[in-house]
Order: sequence, then structure tokens, then C-alpha cells
Amino acid sequence: MDVKLIFFDIDGTLISNWRDMPESAALAIRKARENGHLCLVNTGRTASLVMDWLPKLAPFDGYLCGCGTQIFFHGKELMHKTLSKSEGESVIRCLEKHKIDAILEGEDNNYHNDLDKMHTETFFKYVTDHYSDRSWASYREAPGKFDKFYCFADDPQSVRDFMAEQGDLLDLIDREHGYFEIVPKGYSKATCMDFLVEHLNHLGKYPKKITLADTVAIGDSNNDLPMLEHAGIAIAMGESSQAVLSMADHVTANVMDDGIWKALDWLGVL
Repeated sequence: MDVKLIFFDIDGTLISNWRDMPESAALAIRKARENGHLCLVNTGRTASLVMDWLPKLAPFDGYLCGCGTQIFFHGKELMHKTLSKSEGESVIRCLEKHKIDAILEGEDNNYHNDLDKMHTETFFKYVTDHYSDRSWASYREAPGKFDKFYCFADDPQSVRDFMAEQGDLLDLIDREHGYFEIVPKGYSKATCMDFLVEHLNHLGKYPKKITLADTVAIGDSNNDLPMLEHAGIAIAMGESSQAVLSMADHVTANVMDDGIWKALDWLGVL
């Protein structure tokens, strides 16, 4: 059997409720790897929101983090795109100008606008439920950088106005319902797939050249569309966005209904 590169989104695909992974998903990943296939996380989360807990739940060959801005394979970092300090400061000033709530996500830390200055109750709850209390002021004082960010706006026009000023630097992903993911221009869950395929072929460890036809992507939301459209086979989770469902080659069950096990069983890699 030819090796398959299987790319998994995290939220809504591997896990439910922030960090809950069914045992059936972990077992399916172990069995697929035992059968010679590569299992790879391909997530919008940056490394700071992945590496301290996900490797403990299931064994993966690699982690493609931050919508394609950082890649780890077999414990080695292959690439990392981050915004410079001056670019980051420009982004923050523009977010402040357009009154957009955002969390700046990096390899080591994440930074949100001050809780007492947030513009929406929705994002205030999101941040306080999921993130530590590091403010944009902390970012400005720290040596660290950030790779991409996640934001919310009651009025989507404010985000469009923001992108009119920052579009030469950034790409926009509409996560629907007022949420947006914004990444360095030219980076996505698809570009990192190309990078990894090229890297594996350069290593020369496999009997035949790996192509995109050998890739499988499994996801549920709009930021997964680039990898799903790019992959040889696209699998949608049962509770996916309509855009994902409409383009998938196969629809599996939801996360907690053994969706990953059923997807890999259908794929024939178990």
C-alpha cells in the first residue's frame, strides 16, 4: 500500500470542547501509523496552543501550526514564518483604530487587547474561557513576536476596513458569525502541505515520489477549505460548515461519534 499523508484539523475534527479527544480517534491514528501512513496535524492554532497537550493524547508525525506558518516533523522544526515587531505594532495600531477585538497568537505566547477595553462581550467571554491574561501591552514590552491572529467584530465592515489598510501584509479567512482568522500573506493550510511534500521527497525515504494525490485532509470549518481543496481526498466531519460539506469527497460522523475512526476506516488505512 502506498503511503498516505493524512492531515487533521484539531477543533471540531480531532477534539470537542477545546481538548476532549475520543479514544477511538487516538486508536485510529496509532493504527494508521502502524500501517505505514503519516498522520499530521494541520491547524490554525499556533504552537503555544498545541504542543503542551496534544502530543500526550495521540502520536503524530508532525504538526503544521498557525495556518501554515510553522511546521514540525518528527520533532524538528522545518520552517517558521512570523510577523516582525514593526509589522506587529502596525497590526495592533490598526486593530485599535478600527475597534476590533483580537488575540495575537505566537509560538510561545498569545496576547489579547486589555479586558477592560474590549469592544464586545462575545470576545471577552471567548478570551477569558480559553487564554491566559497577556495583553497587547505585554506584547509591546516582550521580545516575542506573533504569527497570526484571531478576531471578532460585531460589524464585519470594520474588518474589511482593517484589511483595506493591511491587505499587502495579510490574508483574511472568514470563520463566519463575526469571527475572522488573519494570517501572513501567502500562507495557509495548503501551502504547508506543499512544503512538507517537497521536504519528504527531498529526504528520499519513500520508494516512490509523494504527490498531492497521496494526501488526505480531514476538517470541518472554513479555514480548512484550502487544505481540503488541495488534498487528493477531502473528508468532512459530520458537523462541518456548509462550504466544507459541499466540496467534500466523503462525510464522516462528528467528533464524539467516532468520526475520525470512521473516516480512516472508510479510507482503508486501518
